[in-house]
Amino acid sequence: MPPEGLQRAATLPTRFTDLVGIEYPVVQTGMGWVSGPALTAATANAGGLGILASATMTFAELEAAIKKTKSLTDKPFGVNMRADATDAADRIDLVIRENVKVASFALAPKQELIAKLKDNGVVVIPSIGAAKHAVKVAGWGADAVIVQGGEGGGHTGQVATTLLLPSVIDAISNGNGGTTIPVVAAGGFFDGRGLVAALAYGAEGVAMGTRFLLTSDSAVPDSVKREYLRRGLADTVVSTKVDGMPHRVLRTQLVDALESGSKAKALVAAARNANDFKQLTGMRWTTMLRDGASMKRSGERTWQQIIMAGNTPMLLKAGLVEGNTEAGVLASGQVVGMIDDLPSCDALIQSIMTGAHERLESLRRFG
Repeated sequence: MPPEGLQRAATLPTRFTDLVGIEYPVVQTGMGWVSGPALTAATANAGGLGILASATMTFAELEAAIKKTKSLTDKPFGVNMRADATDAADRIDLVIRENVKVASFALAPKQELIAKLKDNGVVVIPSIGAAKHAVKVAGWGADAVIVQGGEGGGHTGQVATTLLLPSVIDAISNGNGGTTIPVVAAGGFFDGRGLVAALAYGAEGVAMGTRFLLTSDSAVPDSVKREYLRRGLADTVVSTKVDGMPHRVLRTQLVDALESGSKAKALVAAARNANDFKQLTGMRWTTMLRDGASMKRSGERTWQQIIMAGNTPMLLKAGLVEGNTEAGVLASGQVVGMIDDLPSCDALIQSIMTGAHERLESLRRFG
């Protein structure tokens, strides 16, 4: 927050800020075990878009989290959901019933679900990793897209943001120098320079995960935050051994062991953790298998990868909630090597916006 007596950073209106009703074009992404009511509300109160992560919550926990967030802020916020979850329709009904402003998805929801959300005034924002996916969801009626490049933490692709972002913007160009729907850039952003760079490419906002994880408003244990802060730019790795899909995480002893271990041992450990996740969430094996079958139909996952997918929530919980960096996994973007402080969400967004305006002013000499 600016020192007392100083004005807050000027706004920077875009189609995206107008669409979701926020002050600044900055999004806090939905991170499992991290993006709870406190962080989401703190981001919203700071003028950005906070997003609750619901994939690691039961339906009842999500309902309570939405109500808690509403008690902490009167600003717009979002809920991130798994489009392939068995109870996705129920969660969508909950979002509508609670008048949540934004529904975000890691996988594109079916066209009829997008229509239902939009008909009830909910803004639909899928995350995509390829230009063809942006074209598809735009055609299905999505209101905006989040485009995450390979630098991003968690599940990520191979193409860097600097190439993926312009490819998406070109693919959904409106022919007049803009795009048919607003694009939000993710992967490698942490300050005002990055926001201006994203705007220069044609995006209308930035989304950040690791940068918001490393704030004083984040509920991640301080010991784990210190582990992140001591890391450099080369201290992440994209592993397929965590859940069978490319997953950018911090290099730890556990990750090194997973990377060098046998597939059979990893699968046994994954099945054990999948069972623990079942116990934690109260899900039945039949439900998990139905979800797995849905994932298999909607993508190219093998059954081994699907079993391993149940591994991820428990490994992330061990690291991000329980603070066990030896037995857990710590999802992280490459940007971790550029971060050395733990500001509040408000101070972070003010810093980003002040830096963005300073950079824009400095660029005027080229005009």
